[in-house]
Amino acid sequence: MRRADRLFQIVQYLRGGRLVTAAQLAEKLEVTPRTIYRDVADLIGSGVPIEGEAGVGYIMRAGYDLPPLMFNSEEIVALVAGARLIRAWGGASMAAAAEEALVKIEAVLPDGARDRLGAVPIHAFTMPEMSGAVRTAIDRIEAAAEARIRLHLTYRDEAGAASERWVRPLGLWFWGKVWTAVAWCELREDFRMFRLDRIDAMEEGERFRDERGKTLRDFYASHPHSA
Repeated sequence: MRRADRLFQIVQYLRGGRLVTAAQLAEKLEVTPRTIYRDVADLIGSGVPIEGEAGVGYIMRAGYDLPPLMFNSEEIVALVAGARLIRAWGGASMAAAAEEALVKIEAVLPDGARDRLGAVPIHAFTMPEMSGAVRTAIDRIEAAAEARIRLHLTYRDEAGAASERWVRPLGLWFWGKVWTAVAWCELREDFRMFRLDRIDAMEEGERFRDERGKTLRDFYASHPHSA
């Protein structure tokens, strides 16, 4: 969980007007009490009316709420269009997260902005290229790139020839109807881009550490047109 999301959740748990201990918050958010102490101190420093202390518990004065999100019309259009595109062309987990994000944003927008959110005339529709296998591959490769996990791929090239290789996933690119994964290929000892619709099988391996010459920054340096 990102720290910003954790701070938001702490405020939500304290909104009930009852005493909540750092241990209880830590258990709910799957972090240490020390992390909760630091987060609460930062919230208090930013003006959130939380009272209490470490070892006793925390309570938030009644009447406090998060300020409404202020987006202009163009920003709202961008958010809605982006979420709809991800829903149609993203991984299964991405699509669900985009939908949930819109629900959360709508819940805290002022009335006028909320009306604009529902009136955006931009839509996206799923095409046959977005099979269940491709959606699953998007989620798995995104998670592997984030966690630095090697992947074993069974892959078909444009001519249909199959190969097996270990790769270090670095990122995902969307080209309109095709997703590709950028990775360091251990078989070729170089960067390669793999079309997700040509991956026949994929298995996770062990974690890897970034090495000089094999990172996404190095890929951009050697392929400046991709930046």
